[in-house]
Order: sequence, then structure tokens, then C-alpha cells
Amino acid sequence: MIEWTYIVGGALVGFIVGLTGVGGGSLMTPLLIYGFGVQPHLAVGTDLLFAAATKGAGAVSFARHGLVPWRVVVQLTAGGVLGAALMLAVLAHVGATDPAVHRAMKTTLGVMLLLTAAATAYKVLRAGWWWRSHADRSVVHAALPDEQQQRPRWPGAPVVMGAVIGALVTLTSVGAGAIGVMVLMLLYPHLPLARLVAADVTYAVPLTLVAGLGHATLGTVDWGLLGWLLAGSLPGIWLGSRLVQWAPVALVRSLLSVLLSWVGVKLVLS
Repeated sequence: MIEWTYIVGGALVGFIVGLTGVGGGSLMTPLLIYGFGVQPHLAVGTDLLFAAATKGAGAVSFARHGLVPWRVVVQLTAGGVLGAALMLAVLAHVGATDPAVHRAMKTTLGVMLLLTAAATAYKVLRAGWWWRSHADRSVVHAALPDEQQQRPRWPGAPVVMGAVIGALVTLTSVGAGAIGVMVLMLLYPHLPLARLVAADVTYAVPLTLVAGLGHATLGTVDWGLLGWLLAGSLPGIWLGSRLVQWAPVALVRSLLSVLLSWVGVKLVLS
């Protein structure tokens, strides 16, 4: 019976991701911890491979449409994999099941959820301004040479920020979604929105894969649970992505922002 609850949970998260674009990690990890009673280290490790599988399909779609800025992806991936490797080394040294590590995971996860909630709320509050403003700039940005579009505001910053995000994602499974997009917007002001999203999804695939496989070597991945979650999430994402044009996305994102804030506070204070 419990396998069906995992499938339903995966389908629900996949549906919301397809409908709103909110990262799966910010939803799946808290669901595993509080909804299914999974230990934090197993929740994070399993969710990382869950994210790698689900985002892989999105990355392939972006690549087929020629939207992936590969230079940006390479720089972020270089930093992200480094950050993930360093965090995995720390977890291996301290012990992923250590109570102090669980506490660090839950507290950091709570902070990351609060940041994700703030980023989600910002998108809702500024939606009208953003889409009109960005639509105007996209024409100019599209006319810029590709080399200029992919030039960061500060040289070296993508590797540094990639490393920070990589470490945080490895510890909490959260950070490569809404927060990653905000970082990309800051670092690459000339990159059109579609290519920003494509970069965020694409570099998250090798990052979550490396981090997830690293967790697997530490014994912190529940493979059976992963299979049931994917069985539900893949059709959920398919359905959500097809209903997005009719759904009140702003309302759904607002409710998610409130939910993520509540869970984030609960994690920080627990």
C-alpha cells in the first residue's frame, strides 16, 4: 500500500513542477521527511537522483531547440561539481547519519526553502512588470552576439557561485531551481530568459547526478523509493506542463510560497 503513496507523492510533485516551474527539490525533500518519515540523509540522497532523472528530460528538450548556452553550463558545472565533491568529502568524513549532520541538513534546508519561497513570491509580485520589461529587452538581447550573451558580469563568478550552489544542493538537494535562476539573472544580464532557464535546468543535471551518486556511495539513497517516485513524477510532469496555459499559475505559486515558508520555518526551528 505504501508504494502507492510514494507514486501519488511523486505524481503530485511532478504535476506542480510542470505547472509552476518550482524546483522539485524544494517540494520533494520536505515531503519525504515530513510526509513519509524518511530520514534527512536518505531524503536528500534519493531526491538528488530523482532531480537528475526528471531534469534530464527537460535538458534534452532545451538542447533540441538550440536554447542551451553551453559556455555558461560548462562554467557553472565546473564549480558545481567541485562544490559537490567538497561537500561529499565532508559528509564522508563526519558521517551522513551523524545527528549533527541531520541538524545541519534540516536547518540549511529550511533556510534554502525560505529563500526559494521569497524568490517564488518575487516572481508573482513582479510578474506583470517582469514579462513586459523582459519581452522588450529580449529583442535586444537576441540581437547580441552569442559570445556577448554568455559573457558573465564578473569573470570567475560563475565558477564560484556554481561551487556554492553545488555544496548547498549536495547538503539539502535544494538550490539549483529558483535560486539558480536568480543567480544566473545576476551573472548574465544579456542572456534571454529562455536561455537562462535552459542553462539552469541543464547544469543541474550533472550536478545532481554527481551529488546523487556520491550519496549512493555513502549509502544514503533508497533505490526502491526512487523508483516509485519516478513512476509517479514522470506522468505528473507531463500533465502539469500541458495544463499550465489554463491554470492560475500566479495563485498556485503564491500558495506554494506560503507553504514553503511554513515548512522552512518548521525545519529551522525543529
